[in-house]
Amino acid sequence: MNKLVKSLLVAAAFSLSAGASSAYAQDEAKSLDQLLDLVKQNRAASQRINAEREAEFTSERADKQALLNQAKRQLADEKARGQRLQTEFAENEISLANKETELQNALGTLGEIVGVARGAAADTIGRVATSIVSAQYPGREDVLETIAEAKEVPTIAELEELWLAWLTEMKESGRVVTFNSDVTLLNGSTENRDVTRIGVFNLISNGEYFNYNDSAEEIQPLGRQPEGFVLSTVEAFEATDSGYEGLYIDPARGQILNLATQKATLEERYHQGGTVGYVITVALIVGFLIAIYKFITLGLESAKMRSQLKNTANPSDKNALGRILKVYQENKGADTENLELKLDEAILRETPRIESGVNIIKILAAIAPLLGLLGTVVGMIGTFQSITLFGTGDPKIMAGDISMALVTTALGLIAALPLILVHAIVAARAKSIVHVLDEQAAGIVAAHAEKKE
Repeated sequence: MNKLVKSLLVAAAFSLSAGASSAYAQDEAKSLDQLLDLVKQNRAASQRINAEREAEFTSERADKQALLNQAKRQLADEKARGQRLQTEFAENEISLANKETELQNALGTLGEIVGVARGAAADTIGRVATSIVSAQYPGREDVLETIAEAKEVPTIAELEELWLAWLTEMKESGRVVTFNSDVTLLNGSTENRDVTRIGVFNLISNGEYFNYNDSAEEIQPLGRQPEGFVLSTVEAFEATDSGYEGLYIDPARGQILNLATQKATLEERYHQGGTVGYVITVALIVGFLIAIYKFITLGLESAKMRSQLKNTANPSDKNALGRILKVYQENKGADTENLELKLDEAILRETPRIESGVNIIKILAAIAPLLGLLGTVVGMIGTFQSITLFGTGDPKIMAGDISMALVTTALGLIAALPLILVHAIVAARAKSIVHVLDEQAAGIVAAHAEKKE
């Protein structure tokens, strides 16, 4: 069947070729002989072309087979090479394990030396990096980090660097040195200035204390400077050119100073009193204003009365004694009893004006501690509410209410004490004026009674 199909295909191809040749030959040939020659020539050419095609196909088939055989040989070679490398890898692993064991055995006590050196270097890095000496000599911990991270035995040079780091820290701990460095201020700007290092304890500059931030490797001022009496020693120390001068230092290398600056100031403690504290302050201010006013008015009144005593013959309406004397002059003809009543009436009219405001000071002095007690109660109520909501795990949650409870009590007592003292002084001044009026009135009545007799 296949041979039949092939014969038909060849015949069809030959027929097409013959048809084309015939069509072309009809144009070219002049006779049948010429046509026959042309057909023979075309047949020979077709056979030659087919032969060349068959030869080319056969040649290419042989080349493809050769390439396939070459690829198979390369695949076999690579598989063999992979097996060989796998075997070598397993052998090398065993060899490395053996060599590691031999290395550990050879190290012996040297391994302990490596551990000791690494531990010492790690401890020294922590001390050196956070020391304020590094503010003057930065980068001292770089060599120590190499020792701390090394897995091999440290060299003599590296051990010497570790030794020098200890010696440098010990030497600088006893020195007071002034050096020039960049300082990062609180507003973020950088300023170059002279900084004085007090051993390994404190850094000072321009009358202030500074800290060394080891993470940023910067010299920074404290968030809030300590009290004035501490800063005054810094200024005196920096102004000294020779000799000795006292200075407050932090033996904890800045930790105590940082904690001290975190303490609340008097102003902050005052504001912790809240609304009750402000009310107590208002009461204190009002009491002092009244006391000042009474001091001035009573002082002027006392001065006028002293002037009036020197001239009793001409009484004046501008002082209490003058008005008393004027009542006497208006009632000289009255009997003793009526005159005494008139004078008592005049004194009673003057007494409220003289003693006005004194009792207000006394009332404010009594109210102040009661307001403090009120603040204490309110603060304790807030504390118990915080405990109910959040428990007692975090004392900072309750600190605000406890501060209010304590501060308001202190403010109440602080306000009451001076108000009581001021009230006593003002009341004594007022009583002295009233006493002078009573004394003069009694003298007038006695003199009048003697005249009547």
